[in-house]
Amino acid sequence: MPRHSRGFDTGAAHAHLARRDRRLGSWMRRIGVIEPDPRWRKPFDPVDALARAILYQQLSGKAAATIVGRVEAAIDSDRFHCDTLGRCDDATLRACGVSGNKLLALRDLARRESVGEIPSLRRMAGMDNDAIIAALVPVRGIGRWTVEMMLMFRLGRPDVLPIDDLGIRKGAQIVDRLELMPTPKQLAAIGERWAPYRSYVGFYLWRIADSASEAKTPTKRSQD
Repeated sequence: MPRHSRGFDTGAAHAHLARRDRRLGSWMRRIGVIEPDPRWRKPFDPVDALARAILYQQLSGKAAATIVGRVEAAIDSDRFHCDTLGRCDDATLRACGVSGNKLLALRDLARRESVGEIPSLRRMAGMDNDAIIAALVPVRGIGRWTVEMMLMFRLGRPDVLPIDDLGIRKGAQIVDRLELMPTPKQLAAIGERWAPYRSYVGFYLWRIADSASEAKTPTKRSQD
């Protein structure tokens, strides 16, 4: 079984894509080389990362960070997993600001971890992207997009294109000078030309979309 390294050569990706796509290459020269994400080399607990992604959903970064801090204090730990989450009853977590739906999602995540359904970081090294997505999307509150963010930002997989992400779609619209934002299906077809570095293209498409909207701060992803 092949093992997947974490991260990739962003210099090689930049050179490859600049040659492959003239319009994208123009934007890449304007933005400059995007450096590797330092988290690619850092160990992390997938369960903890998923729990934090659940807590951050549909909230501003500041509000979510406040709730996360309260939960950490309640469980007396800065790591979320089945044992630490089990230290608090539902009422305590709700008092921290955790919504009913998110509470159910955290309990489902903890239950699945306890029976071995959530692959460890070591196991993920031997799994391809689709296998990791298939293992994690059954968790309540975890969709494909959340797993794709983990694949890109934490696992450093080079060829992930989140076709449902509005920022990615908007960036692709700008690069290709399209009248309308491409549908996810259209974006999947467009993205074929960017393989095997579609993750790296995604980093640029987010930057392009943010610059076009004159965003004061970059759009926050679930694994930021």
